[in-house]
Amino acid sequence: MILFSKTKSALQQLDELLLWVLISLLSIGLVMVYSSSIGVAAASRFSGYQANYFLIRHVIFIVVGIAVGCIVFRVPVATWQKHAQHIFLFGLFLLVVVFLPYIGKEVNGSRRWLSLLVINFQPSELMKLCVVLYAADYTQRKSNVGHLFKKAFLPMLLVMSLTGSLLLLEPDMGAFVVIFCVALCTLWLGGFNVKVFGGLLAALPFAIWALVYMAPYRMKRATSFWDPWSDPFNTGYQLSQALIAFGRGEWFGVGLGGSVEKLFYLPEAHTDFLMAVIAEELGLFGVFVVLALFGLFVVRAFQIGRHAAFLERNFAALVAQGIGVWIGIQAIINIGVNMGVLPTKGLTLPYLSFGGSGVVMNCVAAAMLLRIDYENRVSVRS
Repeated sequence: MILFSKTKSALQQLDELLLWVLISLLSIGLVMVYSSSIGVAAASRFSGYQANYFLIRHVIFIVVGIAVGCIVFRVPVATWQKHAQHIFLFGLFLLVVVFLPYIGKEVNGSRRWLSLLVINFQPSELMKLCVVLYAADYTQRKSNVGHLFKKAFLPMLLVMSLTGSLLLLEPDMGAFVVIFCVALCTLWLGGFNVKVFGGLLAALPFAIWALVYMAPYRMKRATSFWDPWSDPFNTGYQLSQALIAFGRGEWFGVGLGGSVEKLFYLPEAHTDFLMAVIAEELGLFGVFVVLALFGLFVVRAFQIGRHAAFLERNFAALVAQGIGVWIGIQAIINIGVNMGVLPTKGLTLPYLSFGGSGVVMNCVAAAMLLRIDYENRVSVRS
């Protein structure tokens, strides 16, 4: 009875709006993953010709994510701060292990996964959370020398360069962009020198150009999205099919389950291009709903961070805002890719797309955000 009353008391102090946003995103994702994967699953020998193959696996991923999230929620934020550097080193270690024979697994030319017998784990998804924790801890530790390039920016630049190099070797350009944005925004939110940020932002276009120029396939992606119809059956194939899906959806869509593009026309319809299926089946209305939910998530993350900063819980504030940047940037990139605004990246839509590692780590991030909000409320009441 005592344990039940404590649990009930803790639940009553959670952010109801954030909880409903998370439930809505996971629910929409569950329905749309099933809808977008029926045809592929029914025709795949790997799935044993079961139309609900991806649905069952996605349900399992969500259940595991919620279970792990419940465990994470019980861990005080101070514990995460204490071990932030060790967690980051562990993430780096896993990025190296990916390249070891018989342990790392290569899929479609990319070596991003660790084979764990039953499932494949993607360390780059864990690394996003590791960078959020490390950047928040680093920013707080270096707050007194935030105006000095050598003592504040240079060490972080070297660490992120090492992390980025490992990600680009996989290659995983999408995760690299997200992690870079999280680290940069955390330093900015932590009050580091504005002039140095100006220099970094000025150098950013040259760095992006160098990364694109170094890999021919990136150059093709960077140029094909400008006009996918110039080569609709090769470099512009995915984007042209995604745009057809958006066009067919119009205002209110063709109806749930009525997508044509998901039937072997649009590759990765249940992962990277899930938003295109949402647009086709639910129309512009469905797209606006998803955008509104992500907008609410990011706003609440920054509000929780601001509240923590007001209570002088600086590490918690930066973690909350870092999670908001992570989810917001990844959602923007994924949706931008689906709409042809950005070059194709291997990034899933947070909380919605099929993918075990991504779903679990998204749930962990949400649990950590809820924990920060919970500690904020407890601090105010005490």
